[in-house]
Amino acid sequence: MASSRTWLVAAVATSALALAGCGGSGGSSSAGAASKGGGTITVWHYWDGGNADAFTAMAKQYQSAHAGTTIKLVNVPGTDLLTKLQAAAQSRTLPDVVIGDLVTVPRMAKTGAAVDLKKLIPDTVWNDVYPEMLKFGAQDGKQVSVPVSSNTMAWMFDKDAFTKAGLDPANPPQTWEQLKSACSTIKAKTGKPGFELFTQPGTDGEGVTWNFQVSLWQAGGQFLSEDNSKAAFNSDAGKKALQFWVDLVKSGCSPLGPWGEFEKGKAASAQEGSWMVGIWKPKPPFNFGTAQIPHPEGGQPATNMGGEQAVVFAREAAAQKTAADFLTWFDSPAQSTAWSEKTGFLPVLKSVADSPEYKDYVKTNLPEVQPFVDALPTAHARPATPLYPQVSLAFAKQVEQALHGKPVDKTLADAEAQVNQILSAK
Repeated sequence: MASSRTWLVAAVATSALALAGCGGSGGSSSAGAASKGGGTITVWHYWDGGNADAFTAMAKQYQSAHAGTTIKLVNVPGTDLLTKLQAAAQSRTLPDVVIGDLVTVPRMAKTGAAVDLKKLIPDTVWNDVYPEMLKFGAQDGKQVSVPVSSNTMAWMFDKDAFTKAGLDPANPPQTWEQLKSACSTIKAKTGKPGFELFTQPGTDGEGVTWNFQVSLWQAGGQFLSEDNSKAAFNSDAGKKALQFWVDLVKSGCSPLGPWGEFEKGKAASAQEGSWMVGIWKPKPPFNFGTAQIPHPEGGQPATNMGGEQAVVFAREAAAQKTAADFLTWFDSPAQSTAWSEKTGFLPVLKSVADSPEYKDYVKTNLPEVQPFVDALPTAHARPATPLYPQVSLAFAKQVEQALHGKPVDKTLADAEAQVNQILSAK
């Protein structure tokens, strides 16, 4: 799932991370910032390829405009980021800034060294960021992270499969009921499954959970309680959403098996992340279209959000100020627009997503990404708890059982018991 799931591989022991609360950032970068008023700040990130090149160029641009300040970028593979952060916490050598997947923020905050950015970054940023994005960094009255990139999910489909089935690709399904009907027609006319679901939890479960949460939210449900202390999915909305998935599998609309049938052209549609547009645009595997994810009659549009957020660990006040100033600059409308255009990430600022400049860019260069941008106001945050990885895996394993015949009510009850046990351990 691209950047939205890098946290899934590296597990962090929160007790070990907590040791760093006594030390903060231990390297020379913070000391340099304190003595010079600008100095050097070290930023860890996991972007690679064109994204890394774009980030490096922006860091150099900032340096050119801020004499005496150096932004030292260190690339840490996403699969290693939390493990290396744990080691840095234990040795009290945390970097000044870490940019990681948004769902890692609660575990980063467990170091005890994350800086409250609420007053270091101006309200012009906080008020412009999509509110759901701020939930990941909201910790005990503090705001320990700031969003720097975003992505959402939307519905992608094979236009030619729709045409062969006698359906109009210019009028894709808007509701679950319409989707089921289209799937049945596509299956009968082309032999292809109409809609691919993520049906196998794998080693982390998040593929299933990340996708299912969309259906749950569309039906009006919630995944966990507001304070993330207990499961909330065992509800009428949860049963409706899971039954929808079960019905798709039973009807033959959605195949049981490894993820990737749609991307191979062997299924007619799927929920996909916005990054797929950029990946496919230069050389499409087939004639694809994009649209909002179909939702139930009487339900509501909803999607899931991914992206990266920055956490500041700098110990010295001057380094904190420099880090916050860099992040404020990075999230300014001009830079946010440039970053989104260069990388294909979606804007984190409402003003940018709604701006004529960005809309014109998308219309001219990546019109297929517009439904993903349109979905930003309906994007939900996954639970901001360091226990989320365990919760996601336990839940996904239960959903898999339901797709293989376990009764929906029993599935959700068992999932609720397991998730509550995990959450009570905190």
